[in-house]
Amino acid sequence: MPVEFLTDEQAAAYGRFVEEPTRPELERFFFLDDVDRDLIALRRTTAHQLGFAVQMCTVRYVGRFLVEDPLDVPWSVVEHLATQLRIEDASVVKRYTERAKTAYEHAWEIRDAYGYHPFEDAEWGRKFRAFLHGRAWTGAEGPVALFNQAVGWLRRHRVLLPGVSVLAKQVASVRRVAEKRLYATVAGAARRADASLSEDLVALLGVPEGRRISELERLRRPPTRTTGASLAKALERVDEISAFRLGRVKLDKVPPNRLATLARVGLGSKAPILERTPEPKRTALQSLSRVVGPFQQVRG
Repeated sequence: MPVEFLTDEQAAAYGRFVEEPTRPELERFFFLDDVDRDLIALRRTTAHQLGFAVQMCTVRYVGRFLVEDPLDVPWSVVEHLATQLRIEDASVVKRYTERAKTAYEHAWEIRDAYGYHPFEDAEWGRKFRAFLHGRAWTGAEGPVALFNQAVGWLRRHRVLLPGVSVLAKQVASVRRVAEKRLYATVAGAARRADASLSEDLVALLGVPEGRRISELERLRRPPTRTTGASLAKALERVDEISAFRLGRVKLDKVPPNRLATLARVGLGSKAPILERTPEPKRTALQSLSRVVGPFQQVRG
């Protein structure tokens, strides 16, 4: 089942081996240095040594331990590690899971030895939420892109990945908070510029008696002919738009890419949709769209 915004395939690929690592990846994530070898050498049997090495390198590569099946890795990984440990028969690793608790014990030992942090850690949880909220506010990324950024941050800071649904829900929640903050910030700026601006913009959404389109759509309509009369009418609409003095709305505290995205949504929203949109989102969309359709055409 999809998790929030993730497809089945994306959710299934999370925190696991999707395909065999490339040669550069093997050399980067599956190379055993002297510190690794000293820790591995403390295991009693070759099966435990190789299994320990598999877990050690798995968490480096995917960002989490494969607790359900620590040997659910491509065979090329096992062979690569066995060669470095001079274990001739890599198949001995199959005995690694004969005692279920061994893999768990090794996972926690690796976590402590290499400074991995559980996702539930309070301090790292605060740092992660600060990153996620900051990224969601300053960027205009979709949920999947933000999810991937979150995974990258957790891996870079050695915070063990949580379950896919846990992370997806947190990303979705943070995006909703950022969107509410955006709407409230823009609408608040509009109210500070002119207390009646919101009502004036809403008035554009209705269809006047005897007409077929709303005032908003009328103002947005570009010139259809290149005649002097059409140009004059377009300039009249520009004057009507300018009367709203939307340039007074101070939005210097909002990231430019956020404003650009919101403006595109506003410009692409029809009057009936905007009319049904709740506040403060409606005022934010109308303030940012600046009903510039005909204005852009005239400039062009």
